[in-house]
Amino acid sequence: MRRAIPILLILAGGLLLPLAAGQNPDRPSLATPQETHLRNVRQLTFGGQNAEAYFSADGKHLIFQSSHGDVKCDQIFTMNIDGSGTRMVSTGKGRTTCSYFYPDGKKILYSSTHLADAECPPRPDFSKGYVWAVYAGYDIFTANPDGSGLKQLTRTPGYDAEATISEDGKKIVFTSRRNGDLDIYSMDANGKHVTQLTNELGYDGGPVFSPDRKWIVYRANHPNSEKEIAEYKELLKQNQIRPTFLELWIMKADGSDKRQITNLGAASFAPAFFPDGRRIIFSSNQGSTGGMGNFELYAINADGTNLEQITYSPGFDGFPMFSRDGKKLVWASNRNAKAPHETNIFIADWAP
Repeated sequence: MRRAIPILLILAGGLLLPLAAGQNPDRPSLATPQETHLRNVRQLTFGGQNAEAYFSADGKHLIFQSSHGDVKCDQIFTMNIDGSGTRMVSTGKGRTTCSYFYPDGKKILYSSTHLADAECPPRPDFSKGYVWAVYAGYDIFTANPDGSGLKQLTRTPGYDAEATISEDGKKIVFTSRRNGDLDIYSMDANGKHVTQLTNELGYDGGPVFSPDRKWIVYRANHPNSEKEIAEYKELLKQNQIRPTFLELWIMKADGSDKRQITNLGAASFAPAFFPDGRRIIFSSNQGSTGGMGNFELYAINADGTNLEQITYSPGFDGFPMFSRDGKKLVWASNRNAKAPHETNIFIADWAP
């Protein structure tokens, strides 16, 4: 869950770029020359807003959220990793986010507002600056991979979303406002035995387990000054947060030993572990000026050392995830866009 796309995005501008290894020589490369970790970049969706694509455990399928054409509010879709076989697996009502496959491939996990209202919830007002909506109508659901057998996992008032599941399929981590603030919780894969893991004032979200299930990486914004605290609380009353400054944190799976691993003074979000559990890949607009600026993918060691830029494409690159074998990376990007603010899903072979 990480969240819907966080800005009005810049286009790649139709730029013709040199070819990357393994690409069709009859079309422009979808990687820039500096993107040395990316090979054979393929575009999987074409048009609309597509984001948060995540692999099934066997690496054969992707689950993602999309709004396009007649789909006016994000809904959950699945597709094969070559982009074929796309199908909607959510209800088509309300707004959805944060979808994941269960490791055994027999269920999917996502959040939706459809029980609160079948219509799209209103978009937040940006007149006082850019904000994210944390809709109180979100709850977490499971379903069969085709969308049937829908089952509600959370029933508490307020926001429940941003859920991901551990690689052994036993634990779910998610963000909830059930105790008043936006904190991270864990629960069993069937929704039972809910445990609160963070309790610092501010937003804690986007949690993801390490492959060995011992650690959780997440994003956070903990206001410090009286002015920051007052603004945070006022926005939260309106079910909103301001994501201008988000840093990455890591903690043990029981919520202990919390450590801040970035200090970029930027909007850093959508973290995910490398398959070996030693590094983290994420998106950030660090170094950008003017508004929310340009988002790129970065990698960093789990102890906060060795920051490395991965993508170099104008606009937005975010929501990265590796296949379990580490051979492929999927992410969302503005590159090769044909219309303003268009965001599509891309997949590449990973070159270590």
